[in-house]
Amino acid sequence: MVTPDKLFTAEGIQEWMVSKLAELLDLAPDTIDVQLPLENYGLDSSRAMILVTQAQELFGVEISPVLLWHYPTIEALAERLAEDCQENTSNTEDSSSATQSVTVDLQAEVVLDPRIYPASPYISDFISYPDNVFLTGGTGFLGAFLIYELLTQTDADVYCLVRATDESAGRNKLKQNLQKYAIWSEDFDSRIIPILGDLSQPLLGISREGFEMLAANMDAVYHSAATLNYVYPYSALKTANVLGTQEVIRLASTIKTKPLHYVSSVAVFESPFYAGKVVKEDDEFNEYSGIFLGYSQTKWVAEKLVKVARDRGLPVTIHRPPLIAGHSQTGVGNIDDFINLMAKGCIQMGCFPDVDYMMDMSPVDYVSKAIVYLSLQKESLGKAFNLQHPEPAPLKDLVNWISQFGIPIKLVPYQEWQNQLLNITSPDNPLYTLRPFLLERWSEKQLTIPDLYLKQNRPIISCEATQKALADSSITCAPVDSRLFMTYASYLIQSGFLKL
Repeated sequence: MVTPDKLFTAEGIQEWMVSKLAELLDLAPDTIDVQLPLENYGLDSSRAMILVTQAQELFGVEISPVLLWHYPTIEALAERLAEDCQENTSNTEDSSSATQSVTVDLQAEVVLDPRIYPASPYISDFISYPDNVFLTGGTGFLGAFLIYELLTQTDADVYCLVRATDESAGRNKLKQNLQKYAIWSEDFDSRIIPILGDLSQPLLGISREGFEMLAANMDAVYHSAATLNYVYPYSALKTANVLGTQEVIRLASTIKTKPLHYVSSVAVFESPFYAGKVVKEDDEFNEYSGIFLGYSQTKWVAEKLVKVARDRGLPVTIHRPPLIAGHSQTGVGNIDDFINLMAKGCIQMGCFPDVDYMMDMSPVDYVSKAIVYLSLQKESLGKAFNLQHPEPAPLKDLVNWISQFGIPIKLVPYQEWQNQLLNITSPDNPLYTLRPFLLERWSEKQLTIPDLYLKQNRPIISCEATQKALADSSITCAPVDSRLFMTYASYLIQSGFLKL
């Protein structure tokens, strides 16, 4: 318990932050090192906003979300906040400068280690029948379903990179993730092999001998892992998302050449240059000016690195999903993702913003099935696939479906919605803690995060070539309609996430 006399000191703030971080992440306070970066504890955007909002209220200072990467450790952040408390001001000069967008020359970042070249020519006849595959991101939402599809569409064993203290803990971590999304089977146990490591470390945190043994035995590599954080800038995410991708490319190229199946993002087309323009699967994306989210910047650079590897002879497929929604049949999804938090918050507010926004998210079962199916086709090598929903629906449809539930909901002008956002006083509304994130203005155009998803600011993602490549399979993308909405709503209600 922090005593009142030291609450506004660096020591008191630090003690409070340790306690709050432990509560948010369900950790023991004595396991938190105040000198380690917060990102090491898996502090995602939504939990970061809870930390920011509660700190603002307690200490009476305005905290930009971007401050979390200028002062990435609890120790450094506590000292900075203590200075602000002493000055008794809500907006110091340094604080305002912390919100400014940092310009990064992304093209200059596209440098793949010159020592990375495919060890030998690849014989594509073996692509459809892998015995052993390596996967990153297996403890994530999409990663869980990729494991499931690899185990059901192939006979391969799946070797999963996982951060854990030992093999048993790693195995449990992967198992619990599949159980969380209701796709676990005891038959999978012997075919999922945890590989202890870390995406942000050289050689993926694996010993050189272990790395080379892994490289010699794998038949394919699936790279799905990335640190998704809408607050941190490029510099904070580069190690995991860019350098981690380089290490995965190194693995695919070492000892024997293996195809790399890389999960990118439609965010590579986030530059305003593409707004309103049709972008196809094989289009280049050389424009990056105006991409202001650090996560999107890292995906731009990482996909470019994969293309450099492709040009050096590595067989690759590139898969670009949009925001990923829940399973189209079971409704199971990630309740902490941006889509669900926004929807829940707007329902509690009683209104959605009346904006031209298209719901173009794709169900996770479509994305995972498509990635694995396409990765097993010889014709896919060297190609990119856009997994955008082929028939998105307008936001107005969602409001109509919610109304049919008997829930009082309406559309209001965007500015009015933003004003109402400021008036939320209940921490039970997820938008309460997301306000600093949603209202923060970025780049020269001073856009907020919701602005980024307005139709006028987005490209038109064509998935025609992807649909053609899937034509001989049974894989289709469930339409965004009332049935899909009912499926998702039922799951969210049963899970306790929505209370009607």
